[in-house]
Amino acid sequence: MKNIINISNFTIREALSRKIIVTFFAISTFVLIIFALLFTFVPFEDLSGMVRSNGSDPINIATEIVKGLKLFVVAPLFGGGLFLSIFSASSFIPNMLEKGVVDLIVSKPISRTQIILGKFLGGVLIVLINIAYLIIILWILIGLKFNIWDIALLSSILTITFTFASLYALIILVGILTQSSILAMMLSYIIFFVLSPILTARDTISTFLNSSLMEWIMDILYYIIPKTSELGSLSTELAMGYGIDEYQPILSTFIFLVLVLYISIIIFSKKDY
Repeated sequence: MKNIINISNFTIREALSRKIIVTFFAISTFVLIIFALLFTFVPFEDLSGMVRSNGSDPINIATEIVKGLKLFVVAPLFGGGLFLSIFSASSFIPNMLEKGVVDLIVSKPISRTQIILGKFLGGVLIVLINIAYLIIILWILIGLKFNIWDIALLSSILTITFTFASLYALIILVGILTQSSILAMMLSYIIFFVLSPILTARDTISTFLNSSLMEWIMDILYYIIPKTSELGSLSTELAMGYGIDEYQPILSTFIFLVLVLYISIIIFSKKDY
């Protein structure tokens, strides 16, 4: 376990040295400053004007505002946060496999399994810290302003981090196979922005294709790749205080994560460096 923690610490230091992580932190800080200024200088009456004009019960005005703020923050954070996280993490494995670096690492009394698990844990932790920093501080600001301490917003920390972890497992596998950060990054983006949204709407799309073969292919792909689109919707729904209606996207994505990470360990263990 100590070796895994050491590799994780090294990965975190590597991530902190990359400007993209600093940019992520700076953007989060800027957003928090904007909300802090908004809550400090804009009276509650002004914030509640739109809700009140729609005939809402004054007692529920603060709750409606908080729901709107959650929707305003979580959805962009899911897309933007994962975009920056994938971009940052895509080079971790290729950089480790550079000549000289990998020789030094594998020469140490650390198993190949511990190396991969350490790189995975370190990458996930750095994203978890960034997401938690933004969400927790925002949650505190909302609580201080509206006296509503709804922990549902905090659940988005876990769902966003879990979604990244599933894609990061794929990044690790592609990095081991190709040593290409660009390929790992682009494949993750294709799944995140293209394939997953398309496959989520496969029932609607199949009515226009009128092809049983395409329906079969889309069904297979749907159950294989991470359900990033549905996890994005789940993040928003949980933050808004709704429950989980369907566990299948979570379970199948978790299976994908574990299986891909296991394959990565096997391949890395058999490679000769």
